[in-house]
Amino acid sequence: MEAYLDNSATTCAFARVCDIMMKTMSEDYGNPSSLHSKGFHAEHYVNEAREAVAKSLRVSDREIIFTSGGTESNNMALIGCAMANKRKGNHLITTVFEHASVGNTMRFLEEQGFRVTYLPVDHEGTVSLKALEEAICPETILVSVMYVNNEIGAVQPIEEIAKIIRRKKPDILFHVDAIQAFGKYVIRPGRQGIDLLSVSGHKIHGPKGTGFLYVRDKVKIKPIIFGGEQQHGMRSGTENVPGIAGLGEAVKEIYKDHNARVAGMYELKKLFVEQLADLDGIVINGQPLMKGAPHIVSVSFRGVRSEVLLHALEERGIYVSAGSACSSNHPAVSGTLKSIGVEKDLLDSTLRFSFSIFTTADEIRYAADTLKELVPVLRRFRRG
Repeated sequence: MEAYLDNSATTCAFARVCDIMMKTMSEDYGNPSSLHSKGFHAEHYVNEAREAVAKSLRVSDREIIFTSGGTESNNMALIGCAMANKRKGNHLITTVFEHASVGNTMRFLEEQGFRVTYLPVDHEGTVSLKALEEAICPETILVSVMYVNNEIGAVQPIEEIAKIIRRKKPDILFHVDAIQAFGKYVIRPGRQGIDLLSVSGHKIHGPKGTGFLYVRDKVKIKPIIFGGEQQHGMRSGTENVPGIAGLGEAVKEIYKDHNARVAGMYELKKLFVEQLADLDGIVINGQPLMKGAPHIVSVSFRGVRSEVLLHALEERGIYVSAGSACSSNHPAVSGTLKSIGVEKDLLDSTLRFSFSIFTTADEIRYAADTLKELVPVLRRFRRG
C-alpha cells in the first residue's frame, strides 16, 4: 500500500487540469498575443482562468496577475511594493517564521536599505498582535504575514491583523502569503482587509510552475520582470497558456463541496492524532487540532532522527516531509520549530504529515500503524 502524505509539498493534479493542459499544448497552442484565430483561442483560455480566479476571491479580474508560482508572487508583492512606495517610508514588517520566499526577499530588501521588523510568535505559532501594534511607525509601508504556516499549519488572525494596520496607519499595504490557505479557507480580500495575496497552483491540484498574485486596485507596485508588456506590463513574457488554463481549472474544482471537503480533512487529522496517541515520546506541534489548518500535522518523535524515519517510511510506501519541502534538500534546523520553542532535542526529530481531498482513512491508519511499528525499533537502534 502507498500513502502520500506530503500534500503541502505538492499535490496530484485534477484530471480536468491534465486534460485542458494537453489540449492547449496539442491543439489550441497559439500565442495569446498573436492577432490570428489561434492567438484568440489561446487568449480565451487565459481570460477564462483569470475570471475563475477573480470569482473565487470575489475581486475584479483586472486585479489578478499570473505568475510562475508562489515564490514569484511573494517576490513581486514585496519587492514591487517596497520599491514603488519607498518615498513614503522604508520600514517593513513580517514574522520570524515566514516561508523562505518571503524571509529571503526581506533580507534582500534590507540590503537595499529597507528596515525590517520580524514579529515573534507564541509556542503555538500565532503571531503577537501586541508586537505588531508596537512595531508600526510612521515609516511603515508594508506588512507581510502568511495565512497558514507551511510547516506546522498554524493559522494567523488575518482580519485582526488588518484591523490593527488600518487603525494605526491606514495607508500601510497588507500582503498575505496564502499558498497553504487557498482552497482550505474561503478568502475574501475586500472583506478581510488584504491588499495583496499570493497563491501557488501545485498546492491545489493544479500544475507546477503556476500561481497568481492578487493586487488590489490602486495599489502602487512596480514590475520585477520586464519585456513585452504582457499582463498590462506587470508581468512581461508570453503567458504560460497550458499552465494558466490548468490553474483556472484547479481553482474552479478546489472550492466545489468546500465545506464537506474541509470537514473531511479535519476528520483525517483527528483520526491520525488519535491513532498516534498510544505512541510514547511524541509531541504534536502548533495550534490545537481544530484551530490549526485542516491538512497539516507536525509531529516530533523523541529519540529518532527525522531523516532516518522519513526514509524508513518511504521504504513502506509512505511519503512525508521533514519540514518544508522547499528546503528539504538542504538539511538545516527548522527556523519555524525554533521560533515556537520546540525542545532542542526534538528539532531534528520532526516530520510533517499533510493531507488532501484525495487522502483516505485507510492511508492514515496505515501510516499510523507503520509509525507505531518503526519508531520503537529506531529508538533502540539509536541508543545502541
